[in-house]
Amino acid sequence: MTWICRVVAFWWIGKLIFERWRMRFDIVTLFPELFGPLLTSGITRRAYESGQVEVKFSNPRDFAEGNYRRVDDRPFGGGPGMVMMAEPLTQSILHIQAQRTAPAPVVLFSPVGRRLDHAMVTRWAESQGAILICGRYEGLDQRFIDEQVTEQISLGDFVLSGGEIAAMALLDAVARLQPGVLNTAGSHQQDSFNPELDGLLDCPHYTRPETWSGHSVPEVLLSGHHVNIERWRREQRLAITFKFRPELVVQARNSGLLSKSDEVFLAKLATT
Repeated sequence: MTWICRVVAFWWIGKLIFERWRMRFDIVTLFPELFGPLLTSGITRRAYESGQVEVKFSNPRDFAEGNYRRVDDRPFGGGPGMVMMAEPLTQSILHIQAQRTAPAPVVLFSPVGRRLDHAMVTRWAESQGAILICGRYEGLDQRFIDEQVTEQISLGDFVLSGGEIAAMALLDAVARLQPGVLNTAGSHQQDSFNPELDGLLDCPHYTRPETWSGHSVPEVLLSGHHVNIERWRREQRLAITFKFRPELVVQARNSGLLSKSDEVFLAKLATT
């Protein structure tokens, strides 16, 4: 019986370690059905189906009081729209935290948050997950934000009807960075903004046919000369970034990521 006890003990230890370190995102939303296609479609579904990225939902309406289970009310001081109430949101958070093996950060998608970028996505992709709050209406009661929210994230300088689309963007970006999710291991390292590309934008891509609508694939890509191909791709990344996101070139330069040949190429661009 001793060996059975040891097996059971090791199983429980392994289970606790897995529970503690696995990635889990809890989505607080009034519309969990919006996430269905994201979790079951496309290549990133592998991350959800395999359990690499676990996604659970909590509806604040389930924690609201009264026959109508109201989660919003008029704003004090007047004004248009409705404000999500603090109590249903708080009870939803407390319920989620009680189910998790360790306290989780609480993220609100909001215009005041830091803009989502590759570095932030990488940080979340290496984390144990978080609780994502999807606001609606005119916003959330500020007292809930002050008491419960630990981080705020923005997709950009525009307004959505709710935080669900922002939460989907984060989930998708995190899922594709998980091992085995993409068909080619490491292919995400060739994405725009990736440190493997020194934070530059990606180069153009081409496929069959070689000539389409009077436009031909660049000859260098058909040459089979890998050194020339890589140099062409590097110069294309530099040119595109210089034209559309010059601040990224400055960042790469300040970080010492540009070679002498890169600088010569950029100098030529600046004079044309």
